[in-house]
Amino acid sequence: MSITRRQILQMVGAGIAATQVPFATASGLFSKTTLKPPRLKAGDTIGLINPAGATFHRDDVAVAEETLAALGLKMKAGKHLLDRYGYLAGTDAARAADVNAMYADPDIAAILTLRGGWGCNRILNLLDYKSITKHPKIIMGYSDITSLLLAITARTGMVTFHGPVGISTWNEYSTDFVKRLLFEAQTYSMENPHDIGDNLTQTKNRILPISLGRARGKLYGGNLSVLTAMVGSDYLPDFKDSLLFLEDIGENIYRIDRMLTQLKFAGILDQLSGFVFGKCTDCGPGEDYGSLTLEEVLDDHIKPLGIPAWYGSMIGHISDKFTMPLGVEAEIDAEKGRITLLESAVI
Repeated sequence: MSITRRQILQMVGAGIAATQVPFATASGLFSKTTLKPPRLKAGDTIGLINPAGATFHRDDVAVAEETLAALGLKMKAGKHLLDRYGYLAGTDAARAADVNAMYADPDIAAILTLRGGWGCNRILNLLDYKSITKHPKIIMGYSDITSLLLAITARTGMVTFHGPVGISTWNEYSTDFVKRLLFEAQTYSMENPHDIGDNLTQTKNRILPISLGRARGKLYGGNLSVLTAMVGSDYLPDFKDSLLFLEDIGENIYRIDRMLTQLKFAGILDQLSGFVFGKCTDCGPGEDYGSLTLEEVLDDHIKPLGIPAWYGSMIGHISDKFTMPLGVEAEIDAEKGRITLLESAVI
């Protein structure tokens, strides 16, 4: 029987705040400047790491390598890529060592994570943030990789990327955003596809405005469950006047309610200038008779903030997804469901 991310979170607990930080003091070390990594170019070598859950299929690595080759890129596997320690892709020390080694390796142009799962929170205190700052590189992933992205952005100021992992569906829709953002250093707008098919109106990938308007700020976000598990730690960025995007998978509505309540009581929601909820895949009321709907929960928590916000953006555990840069200035339009990058994410 497979173990879900939520079950693992319950087993290990959400209190993962670091008590020791070997490469930096545990307080006050948050970058106020934006550090942009170099863009990708054909022939670059990408470091493939697995900092979270173990993969039980060696063919996953072949799929990732072939995907990168199709993009004109080479691949170098992390030393511990196929390690396994229970549900984790190796021990904490081994997984952290692969992250640190890829940043220190001059032959590696960027870093791609193989998959999510659970485990990145456990290694945040083992990362060499000084070395990461000296060797800025693209790092990309989503789901559990959220904590790795947020911590690196918070501690170094470096832009990180919430986008496909190695085993994702690299279809034309998702790959186009990767190319425009990471290879071409474009600034552009992201909107849900407007495809009605043979219907009289659009029925899929619609957006649901919560509060209309436009807002600007730095983009931060990722998986709601993972971000919530980081609250109280030293690895979250400053959310003041920021744009927060969230997504999740396999969570009952009451759990979404509980996590948003935690973000509210932690003071995070009140700091935001705008809010975007992506997709909540397989999120439903479960067996809870008379459950609130997800729309009602979002209205309860987000509408009182009086900030532009909507639900349904192409962010999350879905085949067609945006690549979202963390730490860059952007503007959102809640009426159109539009996210516009105001600066390039790479140099």
